[in-house]
Amino acid sequence: IEIDLAPIAQGQILSLIWRGKPIFVRHRTPQEIAAEEATPLAALMDPQADADRVKAGKAQWLVVYASCTHLGCIPLGHRGDWGGWFCPCHGSQYDASGRVRHGPAATNLPVPPYSFVSDTTLRIGEA
Repeated sequence: IEIDLAPIAQGQILSLIWRGKPIFVRHRTPQEIAAEEATPLAALMDPQADADRVKAGKAQWLVVYASCTHLGCIPLGHRGDWGGWFCPCHGSQYDASGRVRHGPAATNLPVPPYSFVSDTTLRIGEA
């Protein structure tokens, strides 16, 4: 699936379905990127650097599966103590990098295979 990124404003989260699974595409603000890059790995439940969750030179675009890693609920964007996602079903919270910060979920929101076709077109899935 290819997505036109041009109409997605900074701070906006696009929700879509790819291969029957929900996906979030988040156009992160410079403040969100700076906060996630500055988060020490020791502060994370499932340590993973922000740079390992985005494509080099495209840190403003975060692409993750939109299912809570606890029981598969769909978390709400721009919520929770870390401003990422909050799962109202059981209280899991994720930061703006999709990393779990509060359980019962124990793992980060997974990153699907994706690439950039151009500066304004994202492809989810293998080419």
